[in-house]
Amino acid sequence: MSAASAPALANATPPIPVTVVTGFLGAGKTTLLRALVQRRQSRRLALLINEFGEVAIDGDLLRAEGDGQGQVQIQDFAHGLIAYGDDEQFVPAMLALAARRAQIDHVLIETSGLALPSAVMEVLQSPELAPHFVLDATLAVVDTPLLLEEAFASGNVVRDATASLFRQQLECADVVVLNKIDGMDEAPLLQAEAVVRALAPNVRFLELAYGARLDIRLALGLRLHQAGATVHHHYTPVGMPGERATVAANQRRFNGHAHSGLGVHSHGLSTHKHFHEQDPGWQSFTLRSTVPQDPERLRQAVAAAALAEPILRTKGFVHGADGPLLLQAVRARVVAAASGQGSAVGRGNHSELVFIGYHPSRSKVARILAERTGADWT
Repeated sequence: MSAASAPALANATPPIPVTVVTGFLGAGKTTLLRALVQRRQSRRLALLINEFGEVAIDGDLLRAEGDGQGQVQIQDFAHGLIAYGDDEQFVPAMLALAARRAQIDHVLIETSGLALPSAVMEVLQSPELAPHFVLDATLAVVDTPLLLEEAFASGNVVRDATASLFRQQLECADVVVLNKIDGMDEAPLLQAEAVVRALAPNVRFLELAYGARLDIRLALGLRLHQAGATVHHHYTPVGMPGERATVAANQRRFNGHAHSGLGVHSHGLSTHKHFHEQDPGWQSFTLRSTVPQDPERLRQAVAAAALAEPILRTKGFVHGADGPLLLQAVRARVVAAASGQGSAVGRGNHSELVFIGYHPSRSKVARILAERTGADWT
């Protein structure tokens, strides 16, 4: 697209709203997005998915939710962090979306769990993209049980590095989504809110995601960064039967839901250096096996690897003895279950796991998996 044609395109239609979804490794960003895609109603969405690693897992999961009619467009960004200085794909990808403005109602960008969303937020304000896009809101998804377990407390290098990034992700957010809260009563929810408020007092709203589901009206169309935009009002929570009363009661308690009298939030954007430049210890690697796996043995193997090595996140598709499995792990909390999508999100006759950690030993993790599953992992 030429520079001469860009203003004409911008003047012809209003800018496309963009929601940036951030959150640390394993917070549940992709699961939340899958639920939004399922409940999108007639909205035509474009999703840009950024993963830290060589294999795209999240994009495949989201594609499985598509209707095959072009209502959901998905693009993966692997190897590096989206919109950072050395990323040459982001601006062209966004301009390609702008050229298809008539087919897109909203753009969602899921940043890597090891990235700050401010890089995307700043580039959206660049001369190339500002005529075509407007930031709707930045959502930070939080693994609430992990937060309450004081996993971000100081005490070692891994936790200190994690805490710094997690805090900065919160500080960039307009909305913090407390995820993985099923079964929690009021006390831990209020405690989680207090922790978030202490870490990032300028966060505007807190939302509750039961069953990793967020009412689409609380995620899209908030218009928090449009000039002259009014602050949005809550609607009655939409949840599964039996959830609505609990959601409504808890939301009335949360001071994060006093949505009045607030001006447009300013993030004070400046260029954020890729934090890996200062700390190259964060690494990702992929292990594969062609042997059908027993889910419980594999779950225990992955948990053992996370206890032996500083592995913070594991995810991937598994060739199970009884069918394809999806494995998700945050540290030593591991779930391996039927994917629910058949071969659409599988890897055929082999398993593929992505490990993300801080100075992890690939050979040691491979050895632990081999010893505990009785299969080679390379």
